Amino acid sequence: MKIEYDPAHDIMNIEFLSDEQIKESVELDGVVIDYSIDGRIVAIEILDASKRTTKNPLDLIDLSIVKEKAVA
Repeated sequence: MKIEYDPAHDIMNIEFLSDEQIKESVELDGVVIDYSIDGRIVAIEILDASKRTTKNPLDLIDLSIVKEKAVA
């Protein structure tokens, strides 16, 4: 996963699948979701990110990774 913020264009991009081609993009109220051919989410873009969150959206990142063992 890669998170980028472009202050010049005020766009935040959260990329989940870096090597997947985008088949379809859907925009809803300034949030764009890019889908792969098989329907997986490739990336989420937030337009006008500083207006929707804070002046510097990357300050909001609080990363937690939870990995659970598979139950046999």
